[in-house]
Amino acid sequence: MRREPIDPEGLAWTGVSPKYLRVRLLGWLIGSILWLALLSVPLVLRLTGVWDGFPPMAIAWALPAVVLVIAVLTGVLLPRQVAAIGYAERDDDLLIRRGVFFQRTLVVPYGRMQYVDVAVGPIERVFGLCTLKLHTASPTTNASIAGLPTGEGARLREQLSARGEARLAGL
Repeated sequence: MRREPIDPEGLAWTGVSPKYLRVRLLGWLIGSILWLALLSVPLVLRLTGVWDGFPPMAIAWALPAVVLVIAVLTGVLLPRQVAAIGYAERDDDLLIRRGVFFQRTLVVPYGRMQYVDVAVGPIERVFGLCTLKLHTASPTTNASIAGLPTGEGARLREQLSARGEARLAGL
């Protein structure tokens, strides 16, 4: 993975599975089609003469056009977003990074972890992926790594749990 300006020095990042891009693209495609269909209803009603006068024709055309522009921009950014997701295991903590424009690196000390959860949704299951969620005492912690191969997710769950228990025992 490429080194970003906020990355600590000498850190080896592990990326998520390339299959995760397919999962994200599938979700993007389904969402885009649904939004396009929904926001095209006023245009269809205006063009068929069922709904005259409201909304103005310009707005009826603008709604699906805006959806298309946003969908295309999102589709173009998805590969970079997936490539930016990574994690690094250090002696005392786990680092998680994500973000293309707004980069974020989250540090979760092993001693603060209460439990580690591995979740698999139906689409992830088809691609052999899972999402690892780290739960700490803070309810606002959003420490998760999506797009891990299931074997890697299980390995990380066991390893992080063991490290967390070892750090708590030392307190």
